[in-house]
Amino acid sequence: MAEIQLGVVETRFADIIWEHEPVTSTELVKLAAAALSWKRTTTHTVLRRLCDKGLFVNDKGTVTALISKPEFYALQSRQFVDDTFDGSLPAFIAAFTKHTKLTAEEAEEIRRMIDEAQ
Repeated sequence: MAEIQLGVVETRFADIIWEHEPVTSTELVKLAAAALSWKRTTTHTVLRRLCDKGLFVNDKGTVTALISKPEFYALQSRQFVDDTFDGSLPAFIAAFTKHTKLTAEEAEEIRRMIDEAQ
């Protein structure tokens, strides 16, 4: 799947959609006005951009996700590891845990994930 780049404000708007989907575009205008102080035209412009990026679809005024929130953030995380650590998950984990100790529960959960992934 192609990389989807979102700015901070686009991400906040996408989170609003994920939280309320399926949501009508009319309701989305109200939600964006309350959360982001956006006008109707801004909401529709950004929604169109997110639809063009393949994240959402606006079908007859009802907006739904083509990619779930967890799936989107998993793709973003994978891209971060690829870009920053040359795709090395061990290098990422080493950097992440260098100044932070894992709890026993976290370590056990990671072991379970590794076992399931093998």
